Amino acid sequence: MIDLYTWTTPNGRKISICLEELGLAYTAHAIDIGKDEQFRPDFLKISPNNKIPAIVDRDNGLHLMESGAILIYLAEKTGRLMPKPPEPRYRVIEWLMWQMGGPGPFLGQVHHFVKYNKGKAPYAEERFLKEAHRLYGVLDRRLADREFVADDYSIADIAIWPWISRFEWQTIDLAQYPNVKRWYLAIAARPAVQKGYHVPKKVNEIPMP
Repeated sequence: MIDLYTWTTPNGRKISICLEELGLAYTAHAIDIGKDEQFRPDFLKISPNNKIPAIVDRDNGLHLMESGAILIYLAEKTGRLMPKPPEPRYRVIEWLMWQMGGPGPFLGQVHHFVKYNKGKAPYAEERFLKEAHRLYGVLDRRLADREFVADDYSIADIAIWPWISRFEWQTIDLAQYPNVKRWYLAIAARPAVQKGYHVPKKVNEIPMP
């Protein structure tokens, strides 16, 4: 049994989708970041960086923060969603790290400056929107000749997809990136994704381009 501490954000949805894909039993605990619940002392013991998601594995008492680390842990725990041979394994890790260093932080800045604070910082809007389009272009080229980012469906796709699911927040027209659109829709159709997207609560339907 996994205790999942999460909220309705791209990073949080990564883990609930992964748990659903793996068929692992878990209990979701809502940490409402809009109410600063991530700063509660009891959550700090689990996540020293005061951020969701975090997990506690009741099988061994291990607690982990950081979505990338959690995805790797769950894949290794089950032997699924990440290959064992070195080259394909590191290809998955490569694209997982791409998400952690690129779409995660930069698309998050687009949300901050373009969706929530539009007009307050034109330079920041231009800078982060330009980088968003560059990252979408990288992903589109990667998907031009393969179904998923590391050939087989993996934790890399699970990490990237929730950030792309906020394409409307990012003012991105997925028609500009047809390979991303095809990949996005294929993943959105997966039952585990449809279920995991609505953890810990339903906020909206999965956005469709």
